[in-house]
Amino acid sequence: MEASSLSAIWLTLKLASLVTALLLLVGTPIAWWLSRTSSRWRGVIGAVVALPLVLPPTVLGFYLLLLMGPHGPVGQLTHALGWGVLPFSFTGLVIASVFYSLPFVVQPIQNAFEAIGERPLEVAASLRASPWDAFFSIALPLARPGFVTAAILGFAHTVGEFGVVLMIGGNIPGKTQVLSVQIYNHVEAMEYQEAHILAAGMVIFSFLVLLALYGRRQYKGWSR
Repeated sequence: MEASSLSAIWLTLKLASLVTALLLLVGTPIAWWLSRTSSRWRGVIGAVVALPLVLPPTVLGFYLLLLMGPHGPVGQLTHALGWGVLPFSFTGLVIASVFYSLPFVVQPIQNAFEAIGERPLEVAASLRASPWDAFFSIALPLARPGFVTAAILGFAHTVGEFGVVLMIGGNIPGKTQVLSVQIYNHVEAMEYQEAHILAAGMVIFSFLVLLALYGRRQYKGWSR
């Protein structure tokens, strides 16, 4: 396997790991709020979170590019802070991936929180547990299957990204050239053998992810 392909694989795993960790940190409070609130803004926030599910990746990437570019509000802020602009950098790639994979993490966690119901939290409150205590000692342990599913889906979805990462990161070897972009490069250069190796690896990886998810659900069904 070529050095460029190995570099793309390493960069993809690095990106997916970092994005998954950030998504769990960012997505957990969002999922908790969506599962508990009766605010009229619940539908709006839920729709915004789920938007990447239906929005073409290039559209999302285009608007993120405008926001983070040198003339966008985010780009002007980062430039004023001395951070430069985020597009065509690994940091920009991470931010774009967090936005694009957000629903794949928020929704499983939200469903897990909603499945807990009110009773366990009411019992904790009757025992004088603070909201923070109830969240960390009751809600989080009971929602653990949702977190496992969210982590798997978030990681896998980030690995398979193409449109968003190409719009924001471009195709810079060793910096923003991830696995999906590298496959595209091989196909464009008619290097089908190299493309086959990487694409077959992606197929096997995707199958194992789905097998892990469906296998967990089937095991839970048997255990009942």
